[in-house]
Amino acid sequence: MAPHAASAERVAFIGLGHMGGPMAANLVKAGHVVTAFDLSEAALAKAAEAGAIAAPSALAAVEGASVVMSMLPASRHVEALYLGEGGLLARLPAGTLVIDCSTIAPASAQRVAEAAAARGVAMLDAPVSGGTAGAAAGTLTFIVGGEPSALDRARPLLAAMGRHVFHLGGAGAGQVAKLCNNMALGVIMAVTGEALALGASHGLDPRALSAMMAVSTGRSWATEVCNPWPGVKPEAPASRGYAGGFGNDLMLKDLGLAIEAALQVGAAVPLGELARNLYALNRLAGRGGLDFSSVQQLVAGPAGG
Repeated sequence: MAPHAASAERVAFIGLGHMGGPMAANLVKAGHVVTAFDLSEAALAKAAEAGAIAAPSALAAVEGASVVMSMLPASRHVEALYLGEGGLLARLPAGTLVIDCSTIAPASAQRVAEAAAARGVAMLDAPVSGGTAGAAAGTLTFIVGGEPSALDRARPLLAAMGRHVFHLGGAGAGQVAKLCNNMALGVIMAVTGEALALGASHGLDPRALSAMMAVSTGRSWATEVCNPWPGVKPEAPASRGYAGGFGNDLMLKDLGLAIEAALQVGAAVPLGELARNLYALNRLAGRGGLDFSSVQQLVAGPAGG
């Protein structure tokens, strides 16, 4: 473990899944003292192997912590952790910094932030982009909502886990921005798979077609990094049976949240609505646990993997 820097914090990290586990490990590498908790004993053991201190509960993890970080699946988990019976906010002393990296409804982030502020606790919603590979490599992008002063304090911690930090505004703004990004990503991935399937149906080599698109106006992360056609990018989930990566069901959840956010302000998101239905159909086809790029099989069928 790296020697503790003068700016080292005592961090409680709650949620050690595919994203949270590597993030906590990178904080340890940067010299921070990390006490971690997860309901999964295997995840907790892995965090301990990486140098974190394993705690028997979330409440035990935050004892003595100056910063609390969380990476949880959904709004209900975040609200239960902080606001529920025995929730953390009732136990945290004024001056604690809370950084929630979960992707949740903006309204939920705002509720927790308001409750935190009432107790003198600063809170940032800081969902991430970059996937499991970015979490492991420490190259995540943090999309932040909250007070600038809280972000200033958080920056050394975020720098240990990522390369880019974007401050989008007040509480909940990070969540809105993350949902905008993922809605665009979901649409782009689906139409890229559709385009590759069309080309393959006309006898084109998907590799050659992808290479052309990657330097043309159809270029995107889907053509250049996470290509949905098996074999085009050996490192992409599509070339590993769509294993790993960002799950279809997670994309489906985020698209649902984006549509909820649109309903709150009367925004029109016709392509987002269509994409949500495509990923729902992909789940019904039995691919909910696969990478979201498997959505291209809806249009390509067996020929696409």
